[in-house]
Amino acid sequence: MTTPTVAAPAAATASPIDPRTSVGAVTLSVADLARSSAYYQEHIGLAELGRDATSATFGVAGLPLLHLRQQPGARVVRRATGLYHFALLLPSRRDLALIIKHFAEAQTPIGGASDHIVSEALYLSDPDGHGIEIYRDRPRERWYDAKGSFLMTTVALDIYDILGELGENPPAWGGLPQGTTMGHVHLQVARIPEAESFYLGVLGMDRMAALPQASFVSAGGYHHHLGMNTWAGVGVGAPPEGAARLIEYELVLPDAAALDATLERIRAAQAPLERRADGWLTRDPSHNHILLRAG
Repeated sequence: MTTPTVAAPAAATASPIDPRTSVGAVTLSVADLARSSAYYQEHIGLAELGRDATSATFGVAGLPLLHLRQQPGARVVRRATGLYHFALLLPSRRDLALIIKHFAEAQTPIGGASDHIVSEALYLSDPDGHGIEIYRDRPRERWYDAKGSFLMTTVALDIYDILGELGENPPAWGGLPQGTTMGHVHLQVARIPEAESFYLGVLGMDRMAALPQASFVSAGGYHHHLGMNTWAGVGVGAPPEGAARLIEYELVLPDAAALDATLERIRAAQAPLERRADGWLTRDPSHNHILLRAG
């Protein structure tokens, strides 16, 4: 989000998705698993939860948040659909201050820092060019002005004010704190109207805000569980097989009944749907794969 967001609330055109729906783990392909494992542990602060010869899982306090699959020779491809960034949501502003201090001490490159009114965020890229956001939310009552208009926008982040949360004797860095979750995923899509027809018209999310080339949708009034943009170009195709890419991301429904209701809408729309041992796999019109499961 690089320019002010126009408030554009719009109800889902399908039956609303359960408001307790959230985003789960993200799965990415990477060129060098050892390199990526070191980055996500030493710089981002995720804990390794399991691995084999070609894949590894990372998370916080036993909660899986990121799956990596090694794809030797995978390269960065910018002009394609797929991941713009995944976003790790921290429990507090003090936690954001701690990771800013850690990034400075570890000399972790930061690509951007923004105040979105609804949240305060840092932006990075991993060794394969996958975008990462690390952020904290402001209270929901501060997301709207006195007239009820939604306020998500982009202004400069006051890093020094955030660091003031630490006081005189900040604790040593110990990795991402318990309570960290996958707050949202931001996707590159081929066309906004097609993407909205799926996320609003089929899944039943609500549009919270929009730009000329972007849309932000959610369940339950959150500022966004999914962002989507065409900043890589309108009509771009899926990434080639040799690209470091988003393999899939999870949407987690709160229970079996909520999952079944969502699956029925997908079937009614004749969208792709495949049963897997860990859930149901579908894809949006831009070939971004989504694993639906009950939490």
